[in-house]
Amino acid sequence: MKPDSLGWSLLLAARVLARVDAGESLPKALASLALESRGASAAAKDIAYGVLRRHGESGFVLGRLMSRHLAHPETYALLQAALYRLETRPDARPMVVDQAVRAAGELADAKYKKLVNGVLRNYLRQREVLISEGKKDEVVRYLHPLWWLKRLRKDYPRHWESIIEAGNSQPPMTLRVNRRKTTAEDYAGALSASGLMAKQSLARGEFGGDALFLETPLSVDRLPGFHDGLVSVQDAGAQWVAKLLSPRSGERVLDACAAPGGKTAHLLESADVDLVAIDMDAARAARIEENLKRLGLSAKIRIADCCALESWWDGRLFDAILADVPCSGSGVVRRHPDIKALRRESDVRRFAVKQRAILDTLWRTLVPGGRLLYATCSVFVEENAGSINAFLIRRPDAESILERQLLPCPEHDGFYYALLRKTA
Repeated sequence: MKPDSLGWSLLLAARVLARVDAGESLPKALASLALESRGASAAAKDIAYGVLRRHGESGFVLGRLMSRHLAHPETYALLQAALYRLETRPDARPMVVDQAVRAAGELADAKYKKLVNGVLRNYLRQREVLISEGKKDEVVRYLHPLWWLKRLRKDYPRHWESIIEAGNSQPPMTLRVNRRKTTAEDYAGALSASGLMAKQSLARGEFGGDALFLETPLSVDRLPGFHDGLVSVQDAGAQWVAKLLSPRSGERVLDACAAPGGKTAHLLESADVDLVAIDMDAARAARIEENLKRLGLSAKIRIADCCALESWWDGRLFDAILADVPCSGSGVVRRHPDIKALRRESDVRRFAVKQRAILDTLWRTLVPGGRLLYATCSVFVEENAGSINAFLIRRPDAESILERQLLPCPEHDGFYYALLRKTA
């Protein structure tokens, strides 16, 4: 099968989707496949993202077209990929079916080729009926798991549909200008001189003036001065961290759970601080160092579990702490659609327990009068206000300075922030 053919892209996409179905994250599955196949095609990546973004749709259709679940994961994933391509390329439907059948021959024996051919042709014959039936199914209509929908309805009775709509949209490509090297105005001019158009946030004051929105996403290699550290790619909502924590020159600052280092770098761009960055994943921690080197910044990087104080803490208290805690990622699902397939409702409680343990541990390392910024990229209340309210009850020496839930919208993803002060 030719590497530039649609069948090859469907084949690669199916292998990625099967890995995700087995519990692997989409970025990791794509990286693994790129190594195994000497590079995964852009088309395969687009198909995999598309299938996962339209969560529940292909499962609904295949449930109607097959009498029992297909036991061969890669063939099932191939059918998902082909169904997505049939809808996004309606002018090429005969070719999509033909190429999917050819791809099936690369995955398994001849019986699966016949099955793929039959299922896809049945879909085209019954398409209108299946689409009509799908509109009556909540998972298909909203492209999110049912438990997720129920939780959003409870947490945001007035806004849950707009959150869902944002979660199903394409994310913007947002830049963070390195204020140590340039300004948003000057960098926007550099973009314009390169034939690239960008705009600043409609809520510029809230984002501190460092965010620029590109009209068209592109490779970072095309960004002027990217490799010289003039700019980074970071969602505008994530850029609230530096403004809220507001590091001051000379302070000792901790960034817990720091990888891949975007927020670490922004804190260092904002003030001359003595910063310790921690992450327990060695591979992800290496990305912190790479990002800081590109930007001309430095920090003390520790590979450790932030809750295991004896493994990294020297006993010196911090003036400010960023606790960017592990979470469900429900606020960034448009960037990471595999979250909809990987998460279970029980994960929300598991994350909340972990978050509360991190808060209790890090609080011990904060100087009296110091600040701790609790951050998640979740929209679920249990992980956000639920964790903070429980912490404030447990800790009489903690006071809330600010609390802000950013719901996903065209300009930014969903984030939660709570700024706390240690009173004694």
